[in-house]
Amino acid sequence: MIEFKTYVLTDEEFENLRDLIYKTCGIHLTKAKKELMHARLSKRLRAGGFESFKEYYQFLIKGDSSAELVHLTDAISTNLTSFFRESRHFEYLTKKGFPNMFAGPGSSLRLRFWSAGCSTGEEAYSLAITLLNYLFLRNPADMDIKILGTDISTSVLQKAVSGIYSQDTIINISESDRKKFFHKFKQGNDYYYQVKDSVKNLITFRRLNLMESFPFKEIFDVIFCRNVMIYFDRPNQEVLVKKFYNCLKPGGLFMIGHSESLTCLKQPFEYIMPTIYIKK
Repeated sequence: MIEFKTYVLTDEEFENLRDLIYKTCGIHLTKAKKELMHARLSKRLRAGGFESFKEYYQFLIKGDSSAELVHLTDAISTNLTSFFRESRHFEYLTKKGFPNMFAGPGSSLRLRFWSAGCSTGEEAYSLAITLLNYLFLRNPADMDIKILGTDISTSVLQKAVSGIYSQDTIINISESDRKKFFHKFKQGNDYYYQVKDSVKNLITFRRLNLMESFPFKEIFDVIFCRNVMIYFDRPNQEVLVKKFYNCLKPGGLFMIGHSESLTCLKQPFEYIMPTIYIKK
């Protein structure tokens, strides 16, 4: 039997690591998250051969620890998502958002969408599927349409790029959409679904720390940032919302998670309905 080394996480070590995580990526961990940190980071300590959390922290604050800081944020971030999660956002785009975007003259159109905190890619792919279904009588190849998916975690981005999902994962996708947008294949005793290139070609996945400066030269028509800001404190939430606002075109839509609200924040968006805002 393999015996794993066990580690003790003191209150001081927790505070040091919590402050470093906050400084690095803005994630605010309360004291109630100490056991979660212990469980998730113990795996990193074993993988790196560290003798203690103190030794791990000392390594992290050195100048040559950038690669391990990525592993740290991978380990501590939560990546809960699903296809067509919070479906009213996609329904709103189909009924009101897309019709407004496609109301102008001409057959060529430039549209930019951003799924911030995209996790394993389901949100970005759901957006692409919704858009392709809306455009079923038009050819997206004749338009300039791009979807960006970003996340701080490199491990979830690898899955997003692969576009491969288990049968349980795609239960919210209709049978007709499965046939149109996925390749079904069997591996061992299980079936999997891989996103087709017609969907993949619309999307680019990139790692991005939302607390850093945004590198974009273009502005967006729609930004999804759902169930991400709940991990930030109020000052960082306000900073982030203003950054999103500056990245949207006038009339652009900003969509947040069902457990989030901009009500108590100093922010410039105009309210449309719960979790949906617009830049006027």
